[in-house]
Amino acid sequence: MNTILFDLDGTLLPLDMALFEKIYFEELTKSFSDILTPEELAKNIWGSTKTMVANLEHKTNEDVFMDDFGQRVNYDLLKIKQRFDDFYDTTFFRVKEAVKDVESIRESVKILREKGYKIVIATNPLFPIKAIHHRVRWAGFDPEEFSYISSFEKNHYCKPQLKYYEEILNDISKDPEECLMVGNDVQEDLVSKQLGMKTYLITDNLLHRTKDEIISDYIGEYKDFHEFVKTLPHAQA
Repeated sequence: MNTILFDLDGTLLPLDMALFEKIYFEELTKSFSDILTPEELAKNIWGSTKTMVANLEHKTNEDVFMDDFGQRVNYDLLKIKQRFDDFYDTTFFRVKEAVKDVESIRESVKILREKGYKIVIATNPLFPIKAIHHRVRWAGFDPEEFSYISSFEKNHYCKPQLKYYEEILNDISKDPEECLMVGNDVQEDLVSKQLGMKTYLITDNLLHRTKDEIISDYIGEYKDFHEFVKTLPHAQA
């Protein structure tokens, strides 16, 4: 094993997801208040996100989402894109209120880097790269520290599609057996195990949508993961 893939929200970036969504929609609503009610905006955002997550065509997530959202709201697509762009440069920053500070996850990444592991951010690419970079910084990192970050503009599939993980493996030129996927979402992160990756489920911000048995190579809290990375050998090329 020589590569560690980290989910972002709820894993590398500890946060209160319910509060995150609440603030996100409160602020985004202001950017579209002249053309959509808060209810219409939320309905259309979730509808286009659902379309994007289900997509299996080789189209960027940005193209799938924007094409679908533009049809739903019947408004100039370029102006829609500009509104989203301006939002992520301004009032999106209030979402930081939902972020929690967990030093041990930062220390874990530091240890892995010192041991020579390739570190990847395998976040569900539902957001533009600028919004992802903001959140990476809120987690206490510099985006340049990571060899790869999945994003809305670059990637063509979403979690829990296996194609999402296959695309990342192809982009970073790694075999599944070389990788460990670390996440907090049973359905979205542990699916990578089907390709042959090892998995570590962090349970502090656990997301589990069914009553199915949880199957992961490793399971623990942030403090357990910190102890786990201490025991890992230096990365094998």
